[in-house]
Amino acid sequence: MKNRSSLLVLALVPALVAPLSAQTAYKGFNPANLDATVKPTQDFFQFAVGGWAKRTAIPAEYDRYGVDQEIDTRTHQILKEILESAAAAKAAAGSEAQKVGDFYASGMDEAGLEAQGIAPLKPFFARIDAVKDPASLVAVMADLHRMGASAGFYFGVEQDDKESSRYAMMLGQGGLGLPDRDYYLKDDAKSKELLAAYRAHVAKMLSLAGLDPKEADRILALETRLAKASMTRVEQRDPNAIYHAMSPAQLKTVAPGFPADLYLKTLGLPVPDHFVVRQPAFMAELGRMIQELPADQWRVYLRWHLLRSSASALPKAFEQEAFAFYGTKLQGTTAQHPRWKRVMFAADRGLGEALGKLYVQKAFPASSKAKVLEMVENLRTALKARIEGLEWMSAPTKLKAKEKLAAIRVKIGYPDVWRDYSKLDIRHQPYVLNVMETRRFEFQRRLAKLGTPIDRNEWDMTPQTNNAYYNPTMNEIVFPAGILQPPYFDATADDAVNYGNIGATIGHEMTHGFDDEGRQYDAQGNLKSWWTAEDEKAYNVRAELVAKQFDAYEPLPGLHLNGHLTLGENIADLGGLKIAWDAWKLSQKGKPAQSGVDGKIEGFTPEQRFFLGYAETWRTLVREEATRLYANTDPHSPAKFRVNGPLSNLPEFYEAFGCKDGDAMKRPEKERPAIW
Repeated sequence: MKNRSSLLVLALVPALVAPLSAQTAYKGFNPANLDATVKPTQDFFQFAVGGWAKRTAIPAEYDRYGVDQEIDTRTHQILKEILESAAAAKAAAGSEAQKVGDFYASGMDEAGLEAQGIAPLKPFFARIDAVKDPASLVAVMADLHRMGASAGFYFGVEQDDKESSRYAMMLGQGGLGLPDRDYYLKDDAKSKELLAAYRAHVAKMLSLAGLDPKEADRILALETRLAKASMTRVEQRDPNAIYHAMSPAQLKTVAPGFPADLYLKTLGLPVPDHFVVRQPAFMAELGRMIQELPADQWRVYLRWHLLRSSASALPKAFEQEAFAFYGTKLQGTTAQHPRWKRVMFAADRGLGEALGKLYVQKAFPASSKAKVLEMVENLRTALKARIEGLEWMSAPTKLKAKEKLAAIRVKIGYPDVWRDYSKLDIRHQPYVLNVMETRRFEFQRRLAKLGTPIDRNEWDMTPQTNNAYYNPTMNEIVFPAGILQPPYFDATADDAVNYGNIGATIGHEMTHGFDDEGRQYDAQGNLKSWWTAEDEKAYNVRAELVAKQFDAYEPLPGLHLNGHLTLGENIADLGGLKIAWDAWKLSQKGKPAQSGVDGKIEGFTPEQRFFLGYAETWRTLVREEATRLYANTDPHSPAKFRVNGPLSNLPEFYEAFGCKDGDAMKRPEKERPAIW
């Protein structure tokens, strides 16, 4: 995933914004962002964006700020106007415009929220109060899952990794209130401080709801036990380690205490011929906990997760307390987004394609789609040539790799078939109920996939999203309209810059099909080995060089990156840049020489502008708290290392900027990973 910080889905919007290219006096990157006091051969990231960083402060509402937030500001203004117009209009009942408008209006009704208090949650609390045994416990867990609460474990309907032509029921670890298992288990001072702050937050939320704050201790004890049974994020990067097909009888043997049949009965689902169990050891421990822990401890845990999942749609006291912990304590953000933006985010999550349909009508020209598709095919050609030229890969594996590359589907801008929201019931009612209705709708929409053909028209991001992804089980790359705008893509900019930014992004997503995880899926999206043993060994040796390189980076003193957690994204960055460079050179055949003074634009050669365009896409500042959070949980490296890391391995970069042996931006040849 391109995520600016990956579902093994492997984490740029015009009409109301003039032509977007007219908003900037520069094309692709802004020379005013440069820091001339730093040599590009010593720290290219600082050279390329340091001038901007020196004059920029992170706004209070953000944990990080940079090019993405600037792009999002333009997109969000369009969405705000769409939402406000829909809320003010008297659209026909049942229409998408009515649902979008009523959702936004209910979220903006702050007086109504305060008057309602948590009364809308009372029926759900009553269900929790009825929990008295394992059967009633898993029934309530099913109810909470419908409403988007992560209670106890994960359940979903997804494409089967090893049978990509069918959907399967997935079971796996979940149920934590903190971002990762390690927050419960590490014993360093910082981790202990965060765990104590979390305990205080849980107690405060319980108190606001009129519940006993002392119950926070039992909630923490239950979650800690779940955490101990959970796999680490690095362990989960192995697709085979999180794929265990089990019949109901086999699941019963592995996790005898987990009453899967009773859970499915609550959801109205038949028992399937097989489950895909992501973490069998977790499900076994969960089963023991379901049988062993007293019902009253489960009840307080379930109440907490109902509150946690609903906090953003509850009265101000709940929302502010949730922000104080998850926003300020964990990420360092000192102010919430304005109310309209918070409701807009919820609308995007719950009615994303209904909102997106209105968005692309205003904001996405067909010409952008055509240009990007042309670039995609140039990149596909470039990657094919790289595969053919690999000395370390055998002919049989090359053949399979080229088959997979040729089969990659490309989705640009917005879906060809829009999502049907006719069964989504949004109306004039408390905001929290509308939010829960969008979650219920999405949950039921996914359940309805069971037994149906794979929907290859479906998107996992909304058109207005500023991001991109590769989906291994679909073998597809997807670029929403939201990312196809300056500076990521500017139809009026020179090709060097466009290939350095959106070209490298396309290459990044394409390379995800061949990173340490994606390479394990075949052309049809099945988790199936297609490599010879020798080729796999040769690949892993090269991948380890990437992991070792990033293990050495310190975003903060003493805080090292986890090179294996970030391995897939780092491989995709390096590979994406290489094939983007080749594709750019390919695109220049037959074109006139670069215009400008001495073949330069703004004082830089086309080769230099390629790399400057790439660095511009990572122009970002991040708060210290957020940096620590992402280092523990994010498979993406910090922006500085996504620039300096791959560029320090590229001879093309050395030549463009005159890097010499001994320069920080030129790594010794024996240490350079040469995968593609």
